[in-house]
Amino acid sequence: MKKINRKFFMATCFLLATSVALFSFNIPWGGDSFTIHLNDKLIVKQYLYGDKTIKSIELNQRNYNDELRISYSHCGTTGKDRTLAIKDQKGKVLKQWNFSDNNATMTCKVKDILGLEKENTALRIFYSSAEMPRGHVLASIVTDNRSTAKK
Repeated sequence: MKKINRKFFMATCFLLATSVALFSFNIPWGGDSFTIHLNDKLIVKQYLYGDKTIKSIELNQRNYNDELRISYSHCGTTGKDRTLAIKDQKGKVLKQWNFSDNNATMTCKVKDILGLEKENTALRIFYSSAEMPRGHVLASIVTDNRSTAKK
């Protein structure tokens, strides 16, 4: 009888220790996330389940020949019929890029964005897809002359 109780006790301790170890890590389970790179430099990484703020990215003439590379993950999968757009303060689309389903990374040239800034006081990068047709603001754009409005 004591042998059975000892095995039960050891198994219970093992399960308890394993449970504590597994739940002690802060892993972002599920939810949408995205990254924004300026060339190869990560400038924004955001998990939308916990952080609803709109980040600002700074672009200026030094970045004129650079590229923004954006990856958006819908719970670990790449979206279908993806679109990136630059919108002004009124939500009007100023420039739009459409992306195929083949490549997870969406790329746009900074010079295309800086050209839009001259007439507008607030620019935002906006993402939409078949999974999220209403879309989501990824970031506001801060330039040499102006900074965009926050959420």
